[in-house]
Parts: sequence; structure tokens; C-alpha cells
Amino acid sequence: MTEATPAYELAQVNIARLKAPLDSPQLKDFVDNLDPVNADAEAAEGFIWRLRSEEGNATDVAVFDDAWLILNMTVWRDTDTLTAYMYRGRHREMLARRREFFERVQEAMTTLWWVPEGHRPTVAEAEARLLHLRAHGPTPYAFTLRTSFPPGASTPVAGEVPDGLGCSV
Repeated sequence: MTEATPAYELAQVNIARLKAPLDSPQLKDFVDNLDPVNADAEAAEGFIWRLRSEEGNATDVAVFDDAWLILNMTVWRDTDTLTAYMYRGRHREMLARRREFFERVQEAMTTLWWVPEGHRPTVAEAEARLLHLRAHGPTPYAFTLRTSFPPGASTPVAGEVPDGLGCSV
């Protein structure tokens, strides 16, 4: 009897540093488009899950103990479906305007990793993956769309760091 190959899903997190408070006139278009963009994501092929607070989005979820950072975390079937969503429609339009709403930063603000099917990542897990990417560049533990790895290459969850990929965080 052979064991079934485990199934994996793609987790992604992206954070951004706000240029102004969410209730400011400068961020009005961004805030007004949150619900429609999130609805588009949820209707997109390959979408599985997104982090939400009681308000229905994740703009009030704390990340890195920094009130000026906002977070988006989702799970997708694979990199192809995530990419297809990111570069089409309303999301693409808002992505093109990101410099109006968010500070330009030098460090990585987005990372991807494979999770076992059904696993929903935590903010702490996302922070660890992002810090790992910043410290080590793309690895199977935390990678980018430009440098990705196949499902199952390395999928420890919540605080586990694979052998040989130690992180000082």
C-alpha cells in the first residue's frame, strides 16, 4: 500500500507601510477599493482563504508591532492562480498606484511558502517567513514569485525552521 502524496497550498503575505492614516483623504481611494478588491480575490480561480478581522479585512491586524504597517495574507492553490489574480483588473490598477498610498521600503515586504492543505497561517508564522526571506533570500522556506520552489520542498509550520535554513529571529 502506498501513501498518498500530501497536498499543499500556497500561503502569501504582503505588508506595506502607510503614508498616512487609513482615514485620511490621501488613502481614501485605497480604502474605498479594499472591499471590491477583496471580493475579486475571493471570486478568483485558485483562491482559498484570506485573513480577516472582525471588520472584514485585515487592515487592523497588528504586524511587527508597528501601527503604520498593514497586512494582507491569503492562501491560493498555486503560484499561477495567485499571479493571474495579482496582475488583472482592479488589483492591478491599485498595485500600479501603490506609491500613492505606501512608503517605498528597501526590505522584502512579500513572501510565499507552501502549507499543508487546510492549514491557515498565523501572523506570527508570516512574520517569521518574511524575516527569513530578508535574512537568507529565497529558499524553500520563504520565497518570491520570481524565485519560487515546488510544493512540499519545505513546509514546516508555525515556528519550525527546516534543517540547514536556520534563522536568527
